[in-house]
Amino acid sequence: MDISKEKILKALATVEDPDLKKDLVSLGMVQDLHVLEDDTIKFKVVLTTPACPLKELIRMNCEEALKKAFGPDVQLDIDMTSNVTTIRNDSPVLPEVKNIIAVASGKGGVGKSTCASNLAVSLARSGAKVGLIDADIFGPSVPTMFNVEGEQPAVKQDNGKNIIQPIEQYGVKLMSIGFLTPAESAVVWRGPMASSALKQFIGDVEWGELDYLLIDLPPGTSDIHLTMVQTLPVTGAVIVTTPQKVALADATKALTMFKQAQINVPVLGVVENMAFFTPEELPENKYYIFGQGGGKKLSEKYKVPFLGEIPLVQGIRESGDSGYPAVMKEGIISRAFALFAENVARQVAIRNAEMSKTEIVQVKV
Repeated sequence: MDISKEKILKALATVEDPDLKKDLVSLGMVQDLHVLEDDTIKFKVVLTTPACPLKELIRMNCEEALKKAFGPDVQLDIDMTSNVTTIRNDSPVLPEVKNIIAVASGKGGVGKSTCASNLAVSLARSGAKVGLIDADIFGPSVPTMFNVEGEQPAVKQDNGKNIIQPIEQYGVKLMSIGFLTPAESAVVWRGPMASSALKQFIGDVEWGELDYLLIDLPPGTSDIHLTMVQTLPVTGAVIVTTPQKVALADATKALTMFKQAQINVPVLGVVENMAFFTPEELPENKYYIFGQGGGKKLSEKYKVPFLGEIPLVQGIRESGDSGYPAVMKEGIISRAFALFAENVARQVAIRNAEMSKTEIVQVKV
């Protein structure tokens, strides 16, 4: 059989990445191509994220293109792997972190920390290297949600500077003020002190190599948010809302804050938490007790992606309280959070392919 690398690449050049709208060859996603002695075609397809929801579709399209070019009996050895994309380069702040994602909401009580925690675990379960900063200084919940209450991070000396070692749980590196203060004590600080704590979590923690660093922001638009965009080049923001009108009004403020000209952080999309109530014993039943479709309408109004609906299920609350994230369990909850994570990873890849890097904000307020 006349199989050459040129013919193989020509065939694979007909296969398009559905998100990036370009062929795999021009995107450099086809690597380590070999024709073995028995005419087996062996190569890697390097996806933009291990959480790619279109992995099997791309594999099938590659197989179809090669069978069309070389016949139905051609032997294929396709390794679907990934290398998370980034637009960061030569940054002195968190130089080994590829993507920084802010998770924000306009108001409290919408399940922002629940969404951030399950997003982090889901990305880690897909094979990505993930970190999570609990930037809600006055109401830290990450220690509880990850079942690491009472743990204290280790500290090491590096050139005379104290460097904090993040706590690791479920494959996610974690940092929270909850690790540094007693659980029963209130953090009574002015804004600048809270901002200083966030800067310490960014600059004095040994995060190492990460594909995604999530920042679970406090509700509203405050000093913490400004400190973040003035300290870090944020890849994008995820907005968490619930369907009811008051939550949507506040989520709109969070969304438009990131879109302000002087801040200009790309909004990766909106996720609607508590979208509908579903009894776990009746997973097909949906009761829209807080209204219906509000998050989707918000995303359409501001022309940003809709990242998914998370149902209101008792198991999510139980998982948060027990410190065993819901995405690690089987069922409707796990599928909803996994789909949300896939969509976030997808939007990060699209953002990195189509937009320039985010600059650190120079803003005086």
